[in-house]
Amino acid sequence: MVKIKKTLLTGVLEIFPKVFEDERGYFFESFRLDWLEKEGINETWVQDNQSYSQKGTVRGLHFQREPYAQAKLVRVIKGKVLDVVVDLRKGSNTFGSHYSTILDSKQHNLLYVPTGFAHGFSVIEDAIFVYKCSNYYDKTSEGGIIWNDRDLQIDWIVKDPIISEKDKNWQNLEEFKATSAGGL
Repeated sequence: MVKIKKTLLTGVLEIFPKVFEDERGYFFESFRLDWLEKEGINETWVQDNQSYSQKGTVRGLHFQREPYAQAKLVRVIKGKVLDVVVDLRKGSNTFGSHYSTILDSKQHNLLYVPTGFAHGFSVIEDAIFVYKCSNYYDKTSEGGIIWNDRDLQIDWIVKDPIISEKDKNWQNLEEFKATSAGGL
């Protein structure tokens, strides 16, 4: 039986599938639509993404604006990451709040991220990261919040992070508020 943990950010769910282990190894269902449907979530998944990142990398915080906003279902198939989401939903009681959790290949846990959130992760152990998306990626709809925003005060766990030039230059949360009419 799957265990679903609701977080303090409405709509963000952590999912722990039942893992069957024996001397041969393990087996588990990595995705079932009915897990989400029981929570009132009816996404149509249209794209799967996979990335490899070395220990110490920070990716994010990324989002897609309408009409290409994306819900995501994320997990790690090798290694361990600190996964982080930031609520950017206009009018949300938790706007500007973040949630973080460890996703790792030993727990096999997943995180469901609804539209309206920025998403990122830091790599604690070299990791292969996979995720389903509810919409296609569109470069012109891409946005982000700078990873080290002083108002968010996210503890990424890694020291001396490896960060792309793009991720070093995203706007901060205050700039986002000013230019996005209060949210996504």
